[in-house]
Amino acid sequence: MGLKELRNKKWFKVMTNMYVLVLTIFVIWMAFFDTNSFLIHWELRKEIKKLEKQKEFLKDEIAKDKEILEKMSDPEEMEKFAREKYYMKKENEEIFLIEYEDSLKIKKDE
Repeated sequence: MGLKELRNKKWFKVMTNMYVLVLTIFVIWMAFFDTNSFLIHWELRKEIKKLEKQKEFLKDEIAKDKEILEKMSDPEEMEKFAREKYYMKKENEEIFLIEYEDSLKIKKDE
């Protein structure tokens, strides 16, 4: 197949058309090399989705914290929280911590 035969092919004429060449170069440039390329937009879209998930998680955490703060406005709830979380006690009171076997982190020798 010589160069003359190749020039007579329909696909070769279309591909060597100046408009097709410029358009192809433009599309490749915009898709891969430009500062606003398709790849950058794709990465940014992924990051936006990740940040939206994080935003939802943090909103849920804020709601939980607000609920805890509302409970802490009650003195009895605050006392209960302090006793359970920080093992605080009243004067002349003893605290006994009861631990069960399954709550202990002991390696069993078999």
